Amino acid sequence: MTTLDPRLLLQGYAMGIFPMAESRDAPELFWVEPRERAIIPLDGFHLSRSLARTLRSERFTVTLDQDFAGVIAACADRPETWINADIERAMLALYGLGHAHSVEVWSGADLVGGIYGVKLGRAFFGESMFSRRTDASKVALAWLVARLRAGGYTLLDCQFLTDHLASLGAVAMPRDDYVALLTAALGGGGDGAAAAGGRGRDRVEALGGAAPEFLALDRLLEASSGDSGTITPPGKLIAQLLGQTS
Repeated sequence: MTTLDPRLLLQGYAMGIFPMAESRDAPELFWVEPRERAIIPLDGFHLSRSLARTLRSERFTVTLDQDFAGVIAACADRPETWINADIERAMLALYGLGHAHSVEVWSGADLVGGIYGVKLGRAFFGESMFSRRTDASKVALAWLVARLRAGGYTLLDCQFLTDHLASLGAVAMPRDDYVALLTAALGGGGDGAAAAGGRGRDRVEALGGAAPEFLALDRLLEASSGDSGTITPPGKLIAQLLGQTS
């Protein structure tokens, strides 16, 4: 069996494929290229009134990359999962290299929800999310969408369309249409260069765009709690960002 190393994993995402296993204990994995691919348009995320209230309530604390291992372990901790040990190891290695990220949702000291995925160029590949409290995974996804919008990303991949994802704005598209979006997203970002045949920052100016900024949201959050005299709670800011369409 070929070891799923970080470079191979990134190359797969750059080609529009991703790995899965039959179960948590499965020794083998396989690469998947769906005929129809699900994405969440970043200007089409459905922020329901109830989710907006949950965000503004500050019921949860939301962090970035504070417990990546905990999030992926929780995502795999279910009766049926496609995350085997090889995929988990490769994702942890990607996280160590700065290509994978997690959004954690906390209730006090308890990790109650989260989402993780892979960052490449202007694309983010959402891998899996979990929830141990009502709306916790929705909150994690909302924060991720806000982060990608603030940072100039263009593609949020969510692999397969489910009723749950559709309720949040996800849509399915033919494989060729997805590949076109992916190609455009990889053409405009620096960290896609190693995996996508050298395409990177040298193409940004030619395409007329700046490189994406994954931490742009953090600056907005810092500014909202600065010395301006008016402090905007984090959850309220996220709800405001998601209420705006481009």
